[in-house]
Formats: sequence, C-alpha cells, structure tokens
Amino acid sequence: MLKLAAANEDAVGASVRKTIAIALAALREVETEIAEGELGSALDQAVQLILGLKGRVMISGIGKSGHIGRKIAATLASTGTPAYFVHPTEASHGDLGMITRDDALLAISWSGETTEFASLLAYAERFAVPMIALTSGRNSTLGKAASVALVLPKVTEACPHGLAPTTSTLIQMAIGDAIAMALLEARSFGAQDFKVFHPGGQLGAQLRQVQEVMHREPNLPLCAVGAGMGEAILTITEKGFGTVGVIDQEGRLAGIITDGDIRRHIGNGLMEKRVEEVMTKTPRTISPEAMLAKAMQTMEGQKINVLFAVEEGRPVGIVHMLDLLRAGVA
Repeated sequence: MLKLAAANEDAVGASVRKTIAIALAALREVETEIAEGELGSALDQAVQLILGLKGRVMISGIGKSGHIGRKIAATLASTGTPAYFVHPTEASHGDLGMITRDDALLAISWSGETTEFASLLAYAERFAVPMIALTSGRNSTLGKAASVALVLPKVTEACPHGLAPTTSTLIQMAIGDAIAMALLEARSFGAQDFKVFHPGGQLGAQLRQVQEVMHREPNLPLCAVGAGMGEAILTITEKGFGTVGVIDQEGRLAGIITDGDIRRHIGNGLMEKRVEEVMTKTPRTISPEAMLAKAMQTMEGQKINVLFAVEEGRPVGIVHMLDLLRAGVA
C-alpha cells in the first residue's frame, strides 16, 4: 500500500509539472507573437479603440470562454474601464438591447466559429458597433468580422486528450489582463481611483489613508525638548500609546520615547534626565495621506506598534497597530 501511494504521488507530481511546463511554453509563445508577430499591433489597436469609447466594453463568450469573459469584464470594470458581460444566447432573446452604438464588443471564441455568436455579429454589423475578436481562428467567421482581431497562437492544451480548455483559457485570461493593465496605465488610474471601486473587504481597508484612522489633538502624546522624564512618563501613561513624541521649539518631531526606552534606562538616574537624553532620534514616521497598507508594512518591517503621522516634520496624528487591525487591514 505504501509503495502504491508513493507511485501515485510521483504520478501526480509529474502531471502537475507537465501542465505547468505546457502553460509556461504557451505564455512564451504569446509573448513572442506580441513582440515579433501581429498580435502586438492588434493589441495596441484594441486598447486605442477602447480608450476612444463613449460607452462600455461589452464582452461575450460561451462555455469556458464565457467564464473568462466574465472575469475580464470584472477586471476592466474594477480598474476604470466600464465593462459588462452579455451571454450570446441571452443576447438573441432580448439582451442585444444592452449594446449601444457607443459601445464596443469583445467576443471570445477559441475557434472563432461559435454558432451562438450569429445574432451578435449581425447586430454589430447592422449598428456599426466596433468588435474586437479574441480567437485563434485567424480566418474564422469571428476573425473576419472583427474590427480588430487578436489572433492567439494555436497552443497545445494541457489536457492529455486535447479536449478540456486549459492552456487556451490561460492565454485568453492573460490577454484580458494585459488589455486591462494597459488601459489602467493609459488612464493614470491610481490607488485612490481603485479605492472608489473597492470600498469593502481587506483590499478596501488597505486602500484607506492613515488620516482616516489616526488619533489627533488633544490625544497626541507629546512633550517639548527640555522636559523632564517625569513629565514624559506621565504623558505616556495618560495617552495610552506606549510612547511620547518629543517636539522642538518649532513644533517638529525631534524624537520619541517608548516604554522600551524607559525600561532600558531604569537605574541610571532616569528621573533626573531630560527627554532628549533618552529619546530615539529620527524616528520612523508616515504621511497622513499614506495608505494603511503602507503603515502596516512599516510597522511589521520595523517591529514597532505605533507611528507618528507628520506634515513638514510636525506631528499631526498617531496611529497604532490596533487601529489598523480594527480597520481590517490584516
């Protein structure tokens, strides 16, 4: 039984490695076709067509290509390009009304001979709706009807029978992602724009800014250069952040003192010292406009639990690791 299990494990490992190798080879073929073939210029045309739209990108496909189409539509919509998926069969029964003259159609079919596309192709022709085809069928019905044909190389499926769409759907997805990212960059779609479309969940939390959760005056733990350690300890205790910021005469953050600093100086005449003798100079800080994800990265990287938010060197807020956890960043 043990020998059989080991043999099965070896077979599984070999199958997995073979599938990944076929997938990588297919992606390299696509990369070569973009760099040296016609696919690169066709992609540029497709992106420019979409950038010039007044309407949306209407995406259609059936079977596995339909699932890929739904994912591409979701990626486009979440990155600044209005997009919607329409099922080709449902289109024949009234959903053609979703598509307007201001839209473009992205039709996905590996063979390019999907019979369910007949109504869509006729509608696009009748109302002059520009169409982008994503297919491996250069001379197929879909490829010939398209305004822009994104012709994919005829890659080998990972399925040993050559039947289950595997490698073909992978490269369809890769092209969809490539188009979405090209559009994102062309529109200068940034993190703040991303936040508008992703307000919920952990991603939404990470995209919030420090100033949305930070504590402000009168809750900032601050004392001035020249203050005694007794005042610093009292401030740490009252404010409850485990730290106190030391500010200079111009209100800039000169250093911080933490609970750990106090413990390290106990027994060395701590209470007779001034704060500048104990403080850590040039502490880690963050901008109030920084993303919460950046604050979390800084805290975890430096193994600290609190950050002062500063503007032009002056502390305007303080954020604790617990604030980030409550906001749902982790």
